[in-house]
Amino acid sequence: MAITQNFDSIIFDLDGTLWDSTANVALAWQTAKSKVDYVKDDITQQTVRSITGMAYNVIFDTLYPYLDEERREEFKTLCAKHELEILHSKGGEFYPQLAETLAYLKSKYRLFIVSNCQRGYIEVFLGMEDMLSYFDGHQCYGTKGQPKYQNIMDVVTDFNLQTPVYIGDTTGDRDSAQKAGVPFIFADYGFGKVDDGYIARISRFGDLQQLL
Repeated sequence: MAITQNFDSIIFDLDGTLWDSTANVALAWQTAKSKVDYVKDDITQQTVRSITGMAYNVIFDTLYPYLDEERREEFKTLCAKHELEILHSKGGEFYPQLAETLAYLKSKYRLFIVSNCQRGYIEVFLGMEDMLSYFDGHQCYGTKGQPKYQNIMDVVTDFNLQTPVYIGDTTGDRDSAQKAGVPFIFADYGFGKVDDGYIARISRFGDLQQLL
């Protein structure tokens, strides 16, 4: 069933909405762990999924509260380095019907990405399989170090968007969209659980072809 509201643009979350890179991010962080002697537990795909959607600095505060600030920053830097290296070579897993659905949406809307990731991460995604051609712009935590809702507002302002909608998979995405004054569509196939506060929900990325 289609939404009756008229939008001029769509802003997407990345992880859990457009792709799933958690397996290769876990591999990258485990590689970083092997180079230090102060991180206790192995890093699994489930570890990464448990913190997906958090701002990049908050992730390491959450997972490693027992580390002092210097070691936590050192490990975060190592993880970030290996993450980009491994994703450049291995990428992430696109959700089914991603390209064809983006092509359909691109014919009707301007498309953007706002994520809580590090600088360079969205660029890795955009460099895969001509993804760059679908999007007019993007913003992330790593660029300005500001909350997601502020990055959403900046994209709205910078690109003069009049009636955007935000699509994401976590309560953090919903809350950020609400703070930015943008309607929210919940992607329930992702990593989060959202009970309310959305104008619609999708169970597959391809559902957007019928919804919008």
